[in-house]
Amino acid sequence: MDSYFSLTNPNLVASAICFLALLGTLFFYRKSRSHQEKKTMATSSLTLLAPRNWKYHVFPSFHGADVRTNFLSHVLKELRSKGIDSFIDNDIERSKLIGPELVEAIRGSRIAIVLLSRNYASSTWCLNELVEIMKCREEFGQTVMPLFYELDPTDVKKQTGDFGKVLGKTCRGKEKEDIQRWKRALTQVAQIAGFHSAKGENEAELIEYIATDVSNKLNLSAPCSDFDGLVGMESRMAEMRRVLQLDSDEVRKIGILGPPGIGKTTIARSLFNRHSQDFQLSVFMDNIKKKYVIMACSDDYSVKLDLQKQFMSQLTNDTGIKIPHLGVAKDRLKDKKVLVVLDDVDQLVQLEAMAKETSWFGPGSRIIITTQDENVLKASGIDHIHRVNLPSDDEALQMFCLYAFGQKYPKNGFKKLACEVRSLVGGLPLGLRVMGSYFRGMSEQDWREALPRLKIHLDRNGEIAGILKFSYDALNDEDKRLFLHIACFFSGEPVDMVERCLEKCFQDVRQGLRVLSEKSLIYSKSGLIMMSTLLFQLGRQIVQKESISEPGKRQFLNDAIDIGEVLSDDKAGNSSVIGIDLEWNKDITWTSERAFERLSNLEFIRILGKGVNPLSMNYISRKLKVLIWPMFPMPCFPSRFNPEFLVNLFVRNSNLEKLWEENKLLLKPGEAPFLYWECN
Repeated sequence: MDSYFSLTNPNLVASAICFLALLGTLFFYRKSRSHQEKKTMATSSLTLLAPRNWKYHVFPSFHGADVRTNFLSHVLKELRSKGIDSFIDNDIERSKLIGPELVEAIRGSRIAIVLLSRNYASSTWCLNELVEIMKCREEFGQTVMPLFYELDPTDVKKQTGDFGKVLGKTCRGKEKEDIQRWKRALTQVAQIAGFHSAKGENEAELIEYIATDVSNKLNLSAPCSDFDGLVGMESRMAEMRRVLQLDSDEVRKIGILGPPGIGKTTIARSLFNRHSQDFQLSVFMDNIKKKYVIMACSDDYSVKLDLQKQFMSQLTNDTGIKIPHLGVAKDRLKDKKVLVVLDDVDQLVQLEAMAKETSWFGPGSRIIITTQDENVLKASGIDHIHRVNLPSDDEALQMFCLYAFGQKYPKNGFKKLACEVRSLVGGLPLGLRVMGSYFRGMSEQDWREALPRLKIHLDRNGEIAGILKFSYDALNDEDKRLFLHIACFFSGEPVDMVERCLEKCFQDVRQGLRVLSEKSLIYSKSGLIMMSTLLFQLGRQIVQKESISEPGKRQFLNDAIDIGEVLSDDKAGNSSVIGIDLEWNKDITWTSERAFERLSNLEFIRILGKGVNPLSMNYISRKLKVLIWPMFPMPCFPSRFNPEFLVNLFVRNSNLEKLWEENKLLLKPGEAPFLYWECN
């Protein structure tokens, strides 16, 4: 989703962005640190870290007389404030050689901070520490962060200047082998991108930046356990690795194919979390079918430019990236080993914009596409396809029990009942999750009473539809209404925006969202309210059946034919419609200029397709809370368009220059202004 701004003046938005960009440069202490370097240092060398038993987060190597009581003490204090444990060597007796206790501390730390100061090389202790640190970096990928304190990195690299003189004194009378080890270690550490503190700079800000960077590196290196314990995941990972061939330098595109709700995204996410650190750059673009349709409201070339911009922005962590033509991705990535996951692809144009050819990517790159449409994969020339099969009966029972009992096996007295539900539900993971959530916390008697009703639903509606409808029917009327609002309009929208839009429509919208989440009917991801495809379709089918022959009597209109029928009718009369959502690849023939006049209850509009006449907004309902209309064709709204309760206005990539020709008071005295605005 695009972000939203609370500013109602586009010029103010631009000014704010410029100010933030300028402010960001004040904190840029690193020299020549590209995004690729940062990611490589943070993650590429951490492949082997997860299995180790770490004793400390950070090992600091330093010359005490230079920094212990000033700069270093502040660094350690800031690290402690962020919950980062550092090794402190106060109790260790120093000698010419570092002892086993110190070696153990170095090797037991995730990150080594080498604080290089003017007299660092005066201590053979420090130099031997550095040799051991660089050895750990080479042997098992320990992260090393050099910090040049009032010192030129070039002097460390080449052992010149005052630093070189200090080293020269230390080397007098020492073994040649020791001198070579010290110099080699100094040269190596000076070539690692790090921090540089010069005299006169704001040390407090630098120390905060260092501590934040250490914290981020620790987070990136932390072993992922998000998918630990998932039933059947290890066997699926083994199957996927055979397809991925990660040891090969071949650039390979892989399709993960299967129906909705079978676990394609979960498999792709698990792969990404386990292997992204092995690549220079990586990106997981989730829910493409839903999230990126707003940008696809023009010709194919414009669609591809928008998609490639989003793709490159996320992959390179550059929000201001410019994509003047479609050759940018190939030019930037042809020598990079990248891992790309494109989740829930449903259009060939999406692949052509973000991963058309394997030649776009460097050796060893992997592009993973999840989809339910095999034709999309074939049209893109993808030969390596993994079809996701249903779990075995035993795996299905374990999945169900995880949601019903919080463990992989039934509670005492429930085994027969759990097996019966498993048999009724089948093996689709989504159905197992929804039904497990439904039965969670019920007594044995409740289970026995619910099973006959579930069988009836399955007989009437078919297997998966009956399962999902059964869970929906068990909701109270208020929660059913909220479910339908999300399915027909708000799936994929920010949680806070949904709460604001619906706060006066429901007694307690937050409680309702919690109920739907507990029942596994919705879930939250990155601040967005999400709903699986099958549940999304179920909600729309329920609304469509409210009035099959007269769409104007339904709450929501999502089908282009139905929308066209209602908007082409300019006859007087009331309507039950509160929301209209015209998808980007759907068009209607025409609309009456008085089309919205009879839609007096309309609250939510999303126009992504074509054919809606903007002049019809002269008569639009004042109850309107959401207006999403990219590519809005007019320079301003009609003068009679005067919504008083607008919460979200999204008109990006439109011709809109101003809201109205004249000034308008949208709100009643004392009311808060609308929260979400995005213009050009």
